[in-house]
Amino acid sequence: MERIECIVTAPHVFTMAGEGVGYRPDTALAVDGGRILEVAAREEICTRYAARRVLDGRHHALFPGFLDVHMHMSACLLRGMAQDVGNWMMHGFFPFALHLDGEALRAGTRLAVLESLRVGTTTFGEYGMEADFMASLAEEAGFRAQVTVHFRETEDRVYAPEELYVFDEEKGREGVERCRGVFERWHRRGNGRITVLFGPQAPDAVSLESLRRVRELALECGTKVHLHLAQGDRETKQMLWRYGKRPIPWLLEMGFADEHLLAVHLTDATEEEARLVAETGASLALCSGSIGIIDGMVPPAKAFQDAGGWVGLGSDQAPGNNCHNMLNEMKLTALFNKIRYADPEVMPAWKVLRMATVEGARAVGLGAEVGSLEKGKRADFFLLDLRKPTMLPVHEDPLRNIVPNLVYSARGDEISLVAVDGNVLYEEGRFHTLDEKRIVAEAIRLARPLGARGAALFRELRGPNARSMEEGKL
Repeated sequence: MERIECIVTAPHVFTMAGEGVGYRPDTALAVDGGRILEVAAREEICTRYAARRVLDGRHHALFPGFLDVHMHMSACLLRGMAQDVGNWMMHGFFPFALHLDGEALRAGTRLAVLESLRVGTTTFGEYGMEADFMASLAEEAGFRAQVTVHFRETEDRVYAPEELYVFDEEKGREGVERCRGVFERWHRRGNGRITVLFGPQAPDAVSLESLRRVRELALECGTKVHLHLAQGDRETKQMLWRYGKRPIPWLLEMGFADEHLLAVHLTDATEEEARLVAETGASLALCSGSIGIIDGMVPPAKAFQDAGGWVGLGSDQAPGNNCHNMLNEMKLTALFNKIRYADPEVMPAWKVLRMATVEGARAVGLGAEVGSLEKGKRADFFLLDLRKPTMLPVHEDPLRNIVPNLVYSARGDEISLVAVDGNVLYEEGRFHTLDEKRIVAEAIRLARPLGARGAALFRELRGPNARSMEEGKL
């Protein structure tokens, strides 16, 4: 018998191979060196291999780990501070975000990792201000991270609704150089678990020259530009004032859309604009929960997919979405699109599961490594306990109901084990590589003063939440 590190068995395995969910009954994975050596019948694997550890999911379903392709984890300490506000960025987020220092940003990142990992996320697409910290945390704690180096060129202040953003050219130059530095320090570190993308905030928040420089650098490095695009009417207004064009027509005219672009949101895009972006080979990061709360809109992801584009799901940030939970994103994506198109067959459960796994991996350029349980891929997976009330009863014939129950019923406590590269990071309520008690205590301590620091501006702006506080509604 061949000796290997690990065997994982389950009566229900969803490999995501092929065009559907790749279901296989009574199946096992042989794992060694962080990769899947073989996917075969349980009896065959257990006869052929002797493993140092056997993960026996006898009452479980086995799935590839989720990819959360667009996250602002560093803002997690502001959870619940910017919901139900029309002018979200200026009246909701900025009064408090202006006071997030490095310590608070790092504490928020750790808290978001706890929240996400325990509900099956194994690849974290962080788009934040603490790229070096996020990469070092991933290396130390063992999860997979796609770290985007974020920068913007606008002056950091609250802008009036009809005010054109003011650019600081030096911030743009520094941002591009920071992209280069983080890439050189971290790309492919952590046994290949860490990859680096470049994140100019949006076409309205950086100059044309900075976009050109960062795109040239991305082409040179062979990575992607991770860009908020058509993310709302405020961006559209800024682009019309500055360039006389809507964001997507302008971006296409400049030649900035191709397979190196990961576009985020497309909130304010028409279906035709979404199709045009998809046809360039670009991918889309869809954040249904966040955009639903912030803008009350459903981005044209279906049009993007219909045009052949890859779409991955992202949780965005806790001040906008309230949670980093891919179960939530799958359910809301399915429901919102059914409502938008008045069609219950649009975005079925199996489709949004693919968006959270294999199609999301393709969208961010990791399709050869993760997203499905196939020979040669990294062993990123989770076990789902089918004995939990939200997963019961389990039907197999004539209809298998495990995937619909995962998408529409599961809350997260059903996930009992999460592994990356075959290493178990979370198991039965306990983290193996993270100190949950210390992380939670630090988050509580550092969050307390943030409200007080932003209180004066919050009250001065007197947005909907300030008025709701005055009226005793919150």
